[in-house]
Amino acid sequence: MYNFVDWIKNIDLYALIDGIIALTFVILFIIFFAYKRHLRVLCLLTSVFVLDILVQVLAQLHKGEALTLARYCMHYFTILVLVVVAVVYQNDFKSIFQKLGNPKGLSMFGENMSSDDELREATTEILSACQDMAKQDVGAIIIIDMNGDIQDTIIESGTQLGAVLTAPLLESIFNTKAPLHDGAVVVRGNKIVAAGCFLPLTQRNVNKAMGTRHRAAIGITEETDVLSIVVSEETGIISVVRHGEIKRYMTMDKLKDEIEDAYGISMAALARREEKKEKKHHGRFE
Repeated sequence: MYNFVDWIKNIDLYALIDGIIALTFVILFIIFFAYKRHLRVLCLLTSVFVLDILVQVLAQLHKGEALTLARYCMHYFTILVLVVVAVVYQNDFKSIFQKLGNPKGLSMFGENMSSDDELREATTEILSACQDMAKQDVGAIIIIDMNGDIQDTIIESGTQLGAVLTAPLLESIFNTKAPLHDGAVVVRGNKIVAAGCFLPLTQRNVNKAMGTRHRAAIGITEETDVLSIVVSEETGIISVVRHGEIKRYMTMDKLKDEIEDAYGISMAALARREEKKEKKHHGRFE
């Protein structure tokens, strides 16, 4: 067991560095695994580790002769908790390592490496499909995931397509007689990555007028930085959701602005991009 009492008594530069490194790992764990999600798991792990450390410190203050049973129980209970978390959340850990190895969220197949012209064309296709489906009261949920934030488990819950995004293809997917119409379509760049995907539902209280599609659209944006577009089957109302906040009664102009912003091709996004390029350019020659 680690002797925390001796560590505290002999704090020096190396001990301080040791503590900073340990704290860094804890912060990274929170960022990649528990930020805005799995908070109960985070609380459980934190409680177990704090209690384990407390028991060890109290025992070491009595030269290791106290709390013998408690120390053994906490030691094996901590191991059990770690094993359970690793098994239950193995897909989350897989996602973590994928993000560490691919921090920019770029797919190995380059599905979201689309040019600005291709993204503008994709925007036009989405607008056309949404307008037609709204007129016909066809329900739909489209997820624009430009950063590759959506977990593989969600992609794998549907049918992977990898097809170029077109309005007729979107409308055929959400046709009520089509086998994939109940799930969500995930879009990256100008490609439809998958269709018929199952999304997590929000646990918040939402307007009773909003159904499962709206709850799913809110739920996925609470966990990932994506744009959800929902067409209501009952009313034909088009809504968008980002960061858990829903905007309803979207006109085509407003919807276009939302999609272009998600794609990073809006006027504001392009201006920010040019500003970054100029800063990098000046930084090289200063």
